[in-house]
Amino acid sequence: MTTRPPQDPHSVAGKPFPVERHVQVLVVGAGPAGLAAAMEARASGLTTLLVDEHPLDPALFGLDVPFHFGGTAGAATRNHGRMLERVAASMPELERAFELGVEVELGVTAWGLFARAPGTCWLPPLAAGLADRERSWHVTCDRAILALGRRDTGLAFPGWEQPGVVGAAALRCLLERYDAFEGGRLLVLGSDVDALLTARLALDRGLEVAGIVEIAPAPVGPESLVAELAAAGVPILACTMVKAATADGTGRVASAVLTALGADGGPVFGSERSIACDTIVLATGAVPVIDLMGAMHLAFRFEGSAGGWVPVADEAGRTSHPAVHAVGDCAGLSETKSRDPGIARAEGRIAARAVARALGAAAGEDDADLARVRAARAMAGPDLAGRRRAWLEASLAVSGADTFLCLCEEVSCREVAEVRAPRYLTPDPARVGGPGALARLSPERAAADPDHVKRLTRAGMGVCQGRRCREQVAALLAREGGVGLEAIPPAIYRAPVRPLPLEVLARLPESPEVAEGWDVWFGIPSQWVPPWELTPAEGGAEP
Repeated sequence: MTTRPPQDPHSVAGKPFPVERHVQVLVVGAGPAGLAAAMEARASGLTTLLVDEHPLDPALFGLDVPFHFGGTAGAATRNHGRMLERVAASMPELERAFELGVEVELGVTAWGLFARAPGTCWLPPLAAGLADRERSWHVTCDRAILALGRRDTGLAFPGWEQPGVVGAAALRCLLERYDAFEGGRLLVLGSDVDALLTARLALDRGLEVAGIVEIAPAPVGPESLVAELAAAGVPILACTMVKAATADGTGRVASAVLTALGADGGPVFGSERSIACDTIVLATGAVPVIDLMGAMHLAFRFEGSAGGWVPVADEAGRTSHPAVHAVGDCAGLSETKSRDPGIARAEGRIAARAVARALGAAAGEDDADLARVRAARAMAGPDLAGRRRAWLEASLAVSGADTFLCLCEEVSCREVAEVRAPRYLTPDPARVGGPGALARLSPERAAADPDHVKRLTRAGMGVCQGRRCREQVAALLAREGGVGLEAIPPAIYRAPVRPLPLEVLARLPESPEVAEGWDVWFGIPSQWVPPWELTPAEGGAEP
């Protein structure tokens, strides 16, 4: 006689998973790639839902989610109705998507993507957690196409926590989608294609660009863009690094202190100068947004020319989970894709056709789009990840190791490198922290794991969910370990991949069978008793 293994009656196993609706194709992200994918999927006759988190909940601007807005979002962003109009108007292809029958939901965040697996047998084959400003819910789908885009990486220097220090992607978002940027005179850090395009956009919108700062001996972006900006009177400041940002009486950026860099990469004595500006734009590097895929435990590979960690995917964007495709910038960055959004659109159409074929629907031919994408990928690009590391080296050389790397938790570069515990604790320095601590943490490896360091120092544990410091921490660990960035594993992601108010999560539908077990989990007598106060009979240690 076979006996069934014991099962906790209060676990979720065997309980219904509440689902609001089912669609054949879920597309996350309404950028060029996402819109193209949604329209192509709908043209094949598939029920298609396209969600995009813009317009954002106003609270997210202050948390620097999903971009580093740096206090530059205007008060107009609090008018949700007006912002909805502006966001919709900024995407002309939305009208065509509506006409084709694509279901579009703006202001909706995809905070989780879940798939049935050995440890999650109770889940549907593929489900997404969605939320707006009022509630959260689950949607199931046959296929998911992720067009999550990119985000900027941070750069530590004294004063970078002040209002007025903004990421390039955030600036473009505020200018193009919201028309709600508060600033007038910009200093751009970086000179790659994205930095130059950002500077040109600022000029087109009537803003003043005080200069472009580059640590290399010459601009690294396309010569045509450099010449265009130079002709517009924008100073190009090569072999230069920002030393600090100074603030006015309101706490907002008023100027940037710059210093020249010598042949050894260090600051040149006596070369400091100040440039008046109300905005410092961080355009020193970008990375693909992989949070949803990371929380789903998909496979990744490191590719410096694509921005770092990217999903393992085939030409159709099919990831290690056959029902999930990645397209656009989240599948990998490139200079060519930044200059030509048509490449991202081609990636979206290719993925949608692959989905249509997999679901037995009619699909068009890929030849022209494949040829375009292959040609773009064949063009050698710069080492984008290596550039991020070079900027960190310049930051350490000019600003020093005591500059805050993690703004949310106020953790400095030195504290990460020496694995120092938070300052409000009093750990035994012989056990944790100090020079050489990283080597002691990982004796069998050349570098430490970012998640291990995060737990010990709290770097990356703040409300921005590590968006401002994640890549800086990885670069610092690689530097201390004397290894390349590819040797540092990506820090893990967990759902929700966006900060959500508890009242929104509380409205997530839950079956009565699951809800009735909550009092069990919160009714354990010793749950709130510190371990050192437990008796041996309660599971505590011997005194």
